[in-house]
Amino acid sequence: MSDSALNGPGYVDYSRRKFLTRATLALGVVGSGFAAMPFIESWLPSERARALGGPARLDTSKIDPGQMTMVIWRRKPIYVVRRTPAMLARLNDHNDRLKDPQSQDSDQPEYAKNPVRARRADLFVTIGICTHLGCLPKARFAPGEPDLGSNWPGGFFCPCHGSRFDLAGRVFDGSPASVNLVIPPYLFVDEKELVIGIDDPTQASA
Repeated sequence: MSDSALNGPGYVDYSRRKFLTRATLALGVVGSGFAAMPFIESWLPSERARALGGPARLDTSKIDPGQMTMVIWRRKPIYVVRRTPAMLARLNDHNDRLKDPQSQDSDQPEYAKNPVRARRADLFVTIGICTHLGCLPKARFAPGEPDLGSNWPGGFFCPCHGSRFDLAGRVFDGSPASVNLVIPPYLFVDEKELVIGIDDPTQASA
């Protein structure tokens, strides 16, 4: 067959038609995929929603006595300290040096408004943000550290402006911070699992 016959008015290029059909279908699939993306994304929680949402969980059995670990909840660092009997004993010897020893003017749930500021004496849970200008206090648990003074009982020291807090997060006189470290809502599911962000046991399995 001649080239003129192939290109005549009655000629149909089936291979080209198949190519165009397949290309159109492919574009349609891709286009519908892009159209569906906003809906699919709307089903998924955003990073902001996750950050502002659910509780944080921690296995406290991995924290050695006298040590601290940190977990993030709502973009805030949460300090969890396993206090030893010696640490707890030192909480009673400096009330006269604290701004708010009874935590009357500080922020904590009702169940943490006690001398140890905790549900359990051995585990201290606090938001690790200085109540002065929002820096992160450092763990300085050893008593009598030379740069903090011989009467230092152990606790937290903020390197930004020098605020000092004891092992219950209570602020010392002379510190720029005016109130104690904040205690978040939390509960214990069992002897090991700590849940930060809720304090209603009925919500712990959610």
